[in-house]
Amino acid sequence: MSKDAIPDGMFMCSELYIAALEGRKEEVAGLLSGSSPTTTAAKNGRLPPASRANGTSIYLPNTVHFGRSCTTREVTADRSTLLHIAGGHGHCDLITELCHWDTALLSSTNSSLDTPLHCAARNGHAGAVQAIVRLARSCGEEEGRVRELLGGKNEAGDTALHVAARHGHGETVEVLMKLAPELASEVNGVAVSPLYLAVISRSVRAVEAIVGYRDASAVGPMSQNALHAAVLQSSEMVSLLLRWQPSLVNDLDHNKSSPLHFASSDGDCSIIEEILTHAPSSSAYLQDSEGLSALHVAAKMGNKPAVQLLLQFYPASAGIRDNHGRSFLHAAALQGHSSIVSQVIKNRMLENLLNQQDREGNTALHLAVEAGEYGVVSKLLSSGKVQVHLMNNAGYTPSDLIEKSTGFYSMVRLVLKLYVYGAQFRPQRQDLIEKWSGQDLVKWRLETSKNLAIVSTLVATVAFSAAFNVPGSYGSDGKANLNGNRMYNAFLVLDTIAVTTAVMATILLVHGRASRSNKSWLGFIISMHFLWLSLFSMMLGFFTAIAATGDKKSTSIALYRLIYLGLYILIMLLTSLAMPGSFRGVLRLLFGRQRNRLKRRIKRQYPFVVVYAFNMILFIVINNIALASVDTIGNLRR
Repeated sequence: MSKDAIPDGMFMCSELYIAALEGRKEEVAGLLSGSSPTTTAAKNGRLPPASRANGTSIYLPNTVHFGRSCTTREVTADRSTLLHIAGGHGHCDLITELCHWDTALLSSTNSSLDTPLHCAARNGHAGAVQAIVRLARSCGEEEGRVRELLGGKNEAGDTALHVAARHGHGETVEVLMKLAPELASEVNGVAVSPLYLAVISRSVRAVEAIVGYRDASAVGPMSQNALHAAVLQSSEMVSLLLRWQPSLVNDLDHNKSSPLHFASSDGDCSIIEEILTHAPSSSAYLQDSEGLSALHVAAKMGNKPAVQLLLQFYPASAGIRDNHGRSFLHAAALQGHSSIVSQVIKNRMLENLLNQQDREGNTALHLAVEAGEYGVVSKLLSSGKVQVHLMNNAGYTPSDLIEKSTGFYSMVRLVLKLYVYGAQFRPQRQDLIEKWSGQDLVKWRLETSKNLAIVSTLVATVAFSAAFNVPGSYGSDGKANLNGNRMYNAFLVLDTIAVTTAVMATILLVHGRASRSNKSWLGFIISMHFLWLSLFSMMLGFFTAIAATGDKKSTSIALYRLIYLGLYILIMLLTSLAMPGSFRGVLRLLFGRQRNRLKRRIKRQYPFVVVYAFNMILFIVINNIALASVDTIGNLRR
């Protein structure tokens, strides 16, 4: 063991640790010299005092070296010395005092190989950093030893500059850059530069200090550079880095992504514009390992302003294709970004992309249909510029790809939309067409029947109970007091309808769940209409009961208007959510005489589409009748 090595087991006594922690220079010096009052008390057999946080004193036993003076070589549990503690807390006077006692403390390391300089830099104590370096020089250390101290690395390979930059201490970074600017070219154990760490910490001051050195390194993890990180932080740091080293724009990470790829994925147009202004034109044409350009990435993320900006600077970049031969329109269509699709449709220079096929022969419409992106499909078809009959390399038209839809509602909407625009299916024998099986409808119907049966039973129970707890109660003769009242009679009719339809819905649902036959689908659909009618009747019955027993006409009118408005909003909301397309399109599918061959083809593969469309029309008719009933009852009351 060298003479400067710290012996194992020389743990720091409590009073010395607390004094160093709080920066009490005189007390530390007294403990080290053995002339401290606490040491004298220990020699006389008394317990040495230690200060509490509130300034009061307590007495703690010195179990390490009871009865003798402390030394500078004592360490904490992580083998930190007194100078580590003083540097970490920025006690400059104590640092000076300790170095007078033992200059070897300057180069001492703890269990993480941190020097006192690391501790001072980690906590942003710029004065402590300066004091340590100044003392190292004043102690007669050679300049090489001082440089070695400044460039010393801990267990993670971090220098003091790495540590200060990692924690975003701009002032400390400035001090270290003045003392040893060459540290900015060093990388740590995972090949990360101080500049990259400063960017991650969002310290503009630290970044500005480091880029003042021309040969500073900008490397980061996964082959990234500082600009890759800066585009996700702030435009100010991006400007600093681009002015310092514009060539950072063309550096690629392990996925061959440039900083412009990163900026396009985030969508901050100010940063994208900053890069495009300083970068060479080739940066907009760089492609990652999948062949995606920055324009592809912006379209994939649905960043419309970013797409517009990239096309404004480099319109020819619209022709870039990825490894699958797909343009940025394909990327937008696949992700369902209809705003990007609308932008392409409106731009005459980009019309050629609408029917452009990738290496598998898929157009943007193929990909949108396969992904179930109804909004994109609607935009493309309504433009009138898309050819709906194009086949891909596998021989599939966009209509054929509907069979890959996994959701029932998505399938219905796509079938109806493509039917309205006259889309074609691939030629095939009609007896070999398989019915759509994208969703297990039987399992869904059984589970839904169970839940609806519970609801219909509850509705029937409530409506049945209301018949024997009539509004206005009963007279002494056992008859209803409101017998003959128009509102009361309406209540009886509506309550009867509610009970009857709820019971019928329950019977149909239970029978359908028990039989599990194909014909049970008809019962299931009818039961849903019955249940909806029952709920409507019960709500209207509630209104008539209130109106029959209310004294004030104004209250009844207000209640009527509230119920009517609520029902109207509910019906409109349900209709808009459940309608698979335009009302006109549904009518054309059901009653149109054109495209009969296409309609027959749809019925063979997607039989539920026509059934669903018919029930939507029935649903709208029933709801309009119900609203008319509410209006009629309201007029009767008025």
